[in-house]
Amino acid sequence: MPEKESSCAGLKEPRLVVRKFLARPQPEGVGAVVRRSIGRFELRYFDPFLVLDEFSVTAPAGFPDHPHRGFETVTYMLQGAVKHEDFDGHKGTIGPGDIQWMTAGRGIVHSEMPAAQGTQKGLQLWINLSSKYKMIEPRYQEISSKDIAEAAKDGIKVRVIAGEALGAKSAIYTRTPTMYLDFTLEPGAHLQQPIPGSWNAFVYVLEGEGIFGRSKSSPVNAHHLLLLGPGDGLEAWNKSSKLLRFILVGGEPLSEPLVQFGPFVMNTQEEIDGTIDDFENYRNGFEKARHWRSESGLTLGF
Repeated sequence: MPEKESSCAGLKEPRLVVRKFLARPQPEGVGAVVRRSIGRFELRYFDPFLVLDEFSVTAPAGFPDHPHRGFETVTYMLQGAVKHEDFDGHKGTIGPGDIQWMTAGRGIVHSEMPAAQGTQKGLQLWINLSSKYKMIEPRYQEISSKDIAEAAKDGIKVRVIAGEALGAKSAIYTRTPTMYLDFTLEPGAHLQQPIPGSWNAFVYVLEGEGIFGRSKSSPVNAHHLLLLGPGDGLEAWNKSSKLLRFILVGGEPLSEPLVQFGPFVMNTQEEIDGTIDDFENYRNGFEKARHWRSESGLTLGF
């Protein structure tokens, strides 16, 4: 099949794939299943990224009341919807194609539960925050599917969750500089996407099979994470007869000490000990957790 023209000017040093992982299903939350690619034992941290989960959840399973501190969570729904509710009264539904960019900062307790019948599927990415931002007030950036910036050219479509591509730019503000691009390549399409040279970057394949880094590389199919080496961008090809869909995510490394205890991510063990103490004693950001239970938590008896 003849290749279509590249989507942008040529890259001087395309990034090559340096590691590849298949994200296998594992239990998480209460009855939910995730394919975890970052945050597993082979790849505990890919600065500044802490976790990447491709999740699948069917009621009554879900992610009932749980805390976070010191980082951001990015939820991107691929199918179905999830109801979100936190201890500060913020609630809503993240529908198909919607994005929720949640800055946990000094502390949030929330729940994420199915909001529709059938199986809900999506991605959740955890992004670390610099020490100077770990204790800021929580905030949300929420964008409905219809308002996500999109562009298309030469057989390539992109949804710009964060950063910019093909002339489209996201409205999301990233405290840790981040790009998050959802690409769909038609058969024969060839992509060249710039990535800042100092950033770490990865690809996660959602659908179909693609070739990344070198045109003669072996095709990679769904549920694989590809860590990219140094360079100025990603080169990818769809040489198959079906659509290829993947996310490209990149971020500026923080290069700071990291100590993680489950949903708490700080810089020192002393700060983790203090966070656990704050959570257990309802202070320094967790005051409202003392008497709060989500609607789903009350239903399930949590």
